[in-house]
Amino acid sequence: MKKLLLSLTILTGLGLTASAQTSPIKFGVKAGASFSNMSFSGSGVNETGKLNTSFYFGGTVDIPVSEMFSVQPGLLYIGKGTKDTGDFSEFGEGGSGKAEATLNPHYLEIPVNIVANFQSGSGKFFVGAGPYYAIGIAGKVKVKAMSGSNSVEVKEDIEYGDDKAFKRGDFGINLLTGYQLNNGFNIHAGYGLGLSNVINAGGEGKAKNRVLSVGLGYSF
Repeated sequence: MKKLLLSLTILTGLGLTASAQTSPIKFGVKAGASFSNMSFSGSGVNETGKLNTSFYFGGTVDIPVSEMFSVQPGLLYIGKGTKDTGDFSEFGEGGSGKAEATLNPHYLEIPVNIVANFQSGSGKFFVGAGPYYAIGIAGKVKVKAMSGSNSVEVKEDIEYGDDKAFKRGDFGINLLTGYQLNNGFNIHAGYGLGLSNVINAGGEGKAKNRVLSVGLGYSF
């Protein structure tokens, strides 16, 4: 991790130096919807949860290093997580009926992407990739049980830490693409591939985040 942070610092420094000779540094804002799930593995089982819809918003700094490439760090507030459905017995409940469980952890995420820009028409296409590190700060666990016409819903706050169900940190790789108009507005999509285990399961199980995001942004 220290080597990664050092490398990103060096890249950012190079970007600041080169930007004086190319385009100015640009700041941006972005927001949109996130469609997330989680992959679970352990005890010979590999499963993927169902999509959970949430949101994200935040800002970026675009630091040119050449006419084509730029370094783009950012700070996002983003919802991740997953859903699962089954009968009561799967969630430790007796009786008959269906239940739906939703995990919706929220993170402060710091991506640092290398972005390539391609001029086209009245704007430019862009593609990029890079690492991210996220810190869990909030979220909910919700279980809704349904039996006939009756339903019961229970919600609990997600807690993070070494002695909690969720680990505080999440590390992975970002992919992004989009199109930006010359007036600064853009439409973009991204994919976050979590590489770190985000739950404390005593070594018996692992869970990793997977997030598809789509949104709008503006650079100024």
